[in-house]
Amino acid sequence: MDAVQAALEAASLVVYLGGTPTSAGWSPPDKFCVLYPDPGEAVRESLADARTDFTTTFQVTCVGASMERALWVADKVRQALSVQLAVQGRASWRPEDLGGPPVQRDDDVNPPLWFVPVQYRIMSIPA
Repeated sequence: MDAVQAALEAASLVVYLGGTPTSAGWSPPDKFCVLYPDPGEAVRESLADARTDFTTTFQVTCVGASMERALWVADKVRQALSVQLAVQGRASWRPEDLGGPPVQRDDDVNPPLWFVPVQYRIMSIPA
C-alpha cells in the first residue's frame, strides 16, 4: 500500500489512509482521495506450498466538492495506477481496475461532497 499511496501522492493528490481526519475544525479540501487497503492474501507459488506470492484488493474513494471534481480525482487516480508499481524485492503487476459504483452525493457532511469509490486488485511475487 505504500507504493500505491506514493503513486497517488506523486500525481499531486491529497491522500488519506483509511478515512478522513476526525479532529475538530478539520475541513476537507475541494478534492482528495481516501485509500482503503485490504489485508491481502499470501498465495502459494507452487505445489510446494511456499506462500510468497501476494494478492490484494483495495479501494480508492475519490472525493470532490462537485461531481466534476470527484470525477477529476478518479481520472487522476486511474492515471497514477495505470503503471507497474515499484516495490523493493518484489515484481508486481499493474493494478487491475475493477471499477465501482456511480458517483454519489454525500449530504451527511456540510457542505455536501461527491464521491466515487474505485476498486483495484494487485498481485506481486518475489523479484
